[in-house]
Amino acid sequence: MALSNLTSKAVLLYDEWIKDADPRLEGWPLMSSPFPTTFIIGTYIYFVTSLGPKLMENKKPFELRQIMAFYNFSVVVLSLYMTYEFLMSGWATGYSFRCDIVDYSRSPTALRMVRTCWLYYFSKFIELLDTIFFVLRKKNNQVTFLHVFHHSIMPWTWWFGVKFAAGGLGTFHALLNCIVHVIMYTYYGICSLGPAYHKYLWWKKYMTTIQLVQFIMITAHIGQIYIMDDCPYQYPIFMFIIWLYGSMFLVLFLHFWYHAYTKGQRLPKMTRNGINKDQ
Repeated sequence: MALSNLTSKAVLLYDEWIKDADPRLEGWPLMSSPFPTTFIIGTYIYFVTSLGPKLMENKKPFELRQIMAFYNFSVVVLSLYMTYEFLMSGWATGYSFRCDIVDYSRSPTALRMVRTCWLYYFSKFIELLDTIFFVLRKKNNQVTFLHVFHHSIMPWTWWFGVKFAAGGLGTFHALLNCIVHVIMYTYYGICSLGPAYHKYLWWKKYMTTIQLVQFIMITAHIGQIYIMDDCPYQYPIFMFIIWLYGSMFLVLFLHFWYHAYTKGQRLPKMTRNGINKDQ
């Protein structure tokens, strides 16, 4: 009886909460509720941390060089496209980089931002292939907590962002992330072409620096809301989540940087010849 009452209350709270969702997303793929996204992420975590390694335990690693090259350069193209769309739907056409609220109208620019936000959300599912490739190639040392957590939390939190606040200052970190991914996946793509191209990969260490700069910029940008007077952004809770996200990943990447490059506990081959043999 108590469980039934608790379930009923939870359903009522959910129904009340979902009423505030953006009606422009009605009928869009995966946007009816957060449960499909949660199921996909849960399946991903189970596969890359348990089922996948067990299935591959007595098998030879898959040779996926050509598939990975196509995948990586496809993500570069997609990231370039999303960068352009984020710019043209607000960040280069009127946003102030300060208190930019969500435009809930059905103007062409506002709807363009909605489409871009949904595409960015969906791209996070495509990027789950990063980890699946690690598992299939038996590179289980690459399936770290930082990697899995980052790939899991992004699509889940972005479902809520798209559903309730597709636009405004909460999309700045997505724009930055797209730009960084152009650089990152270009590196991965070149690396997947084979040893003949490894001489061009001396700049791997700087990718971590670029990621650190990304999180510093995210944290600084979103932190403005706490010093701005009367910013009417519609969902302040999202600002706190983004600030927490930026701060948390800044700390995690600093920890990675320290152990990888200061103490030299990771990537020793890269420090000698500029390549990462695990890619």
